[in-house]
Amino acid sequence: MSPKKKTNAAARDWKAEKNWLEWTVFGLGLLLVTGTLGFLVYDGARLGGEPPSIEVKLGTPERRAHNYVVPVTVTNHGDETAEGVVVEVSMEGVEGERGEFVVAFLPRRSTREGWVAFRTDPTGARLTPRVLGYEKP
Repeated sequence: MSPKKKTNAAARDWKAEKNWLEWTVFGLGLLLVTGTLGFLVYDGARLGGEPPSIEVKLGTPERRAHNYVVPVTVTNHGDETAEGVVVEVSMEGVEGERGEFVVAFLPRRSTREGWVAFRTDPTGARLTPRVLGYEKP
């Protein structure tokens, strides 16, 4: 028998066996991939077509070196993304005191934070937040 034929016969007879570490890594990888795919399918199936529903909440005014800032939390409760969300906060009783900022991208069911600045102390005044508009991406 030629040496080449002996090598082929030996290769057929030899079976590679995986050790416990290889099987563990394979099992964990399979679990992660199937779990991720399952979550994506579930999330996509329960996704509704509700348009953006944007809520604006104000925090406690803070004194800074040259002005007063008010933290603003913007939440999208809808199933669709809003882009270029323009938020305005106005101070009642003080002419011309209003702050405005833009949230560039507000994904579905997410929250973003921002701040508006005022020259006068807004602590005792009534602050009114509102969304001026947004775009559909």
